[in-house]
Amino acid sequence: MQKDNQIFGIRAVIEAVHAGRSIDKVFLQRGLKGPLFSELETLLRREQINMSFVPLEKLNRFGNKNHQGVVAHISPVGFHDLENLVMQTIESGDTPFFLLLDQVSDVRNFGAIIRTAECTGVHGIIVPNKGGAPVTADTVKTSAGAVFNVPLCKVPHIKDAVFYLQASGIQVVAATEKTDASVYDLPLSQPTAIVMGAEDKGISPSILKAADHKAKLPMSGNIGSLNVSVACGVFLYETVRQRQNKS
Repeated sequence: MQKDNQIFGIRAVIEAVHAGRSIDKVFLQRGLKGPLFSELETLLRREQINMSFVPLEKLNRFGNKNHQGVVAHISPVGFHDLENLVMQTIESGDTPFFLLLDQVSDVRNFGAIIRTAECTGVHGIIVPNKGGAPVTADTVKTSAGAVFNVPLCKVPHIKDAVFYLQASGIQVVAATEKTDASVYDLPLSQPTAIVMGAEDKGISPSILKAADHKAKLPMSGNIGSLNVSVACGVFLYETVRQRQNKS
């Protein structure tokens, strides 16, 4: 059974996965058992779909008491294959420009970032299967509809996406305060992918280590950091500025 961006019931969710629907997250009743439920859990793990085990009370709050212990949230947009998108971008003759979000979890930040990415010509936004913000109605609203214009890619691990981009000739720049280098000193007119980190923890250490460059924004005030969507906007527009000056 489906209601707007939600699907209720074990069999309905199984069929949605097999049909290739873009599922952001599946909520499963804690302690639920049975062969059909086991089939669903196995399928979700195999397809690397984000899932969470929750108490019955949380499932009941979704507004459909016939959920059978399973509620899936459907993304309003489809997701692109990263390898195909990178290949298409390179073949188009454009200078690749990608954005990776390492565990950015606030849907409004996500929407604001998508909006700026669309305005700056980003070829694609790469997010993890698990841990990142889902595409919700709030995301769509905050992005001013840009979510329908910028290709989104979901990957099992951001670090693997970093390695793939590097192997494709695209430098990876991590936005972090843990460096002395300024974003204004980096060559961003070449093929580039920028990594933005989580609101609370920033970029994970393994991804920082894998990046080609680390860069920060100069800060003059007493507050030590910017909102991630604002910082992202500065990085994206510095890339645009350098590319316009080169052309």
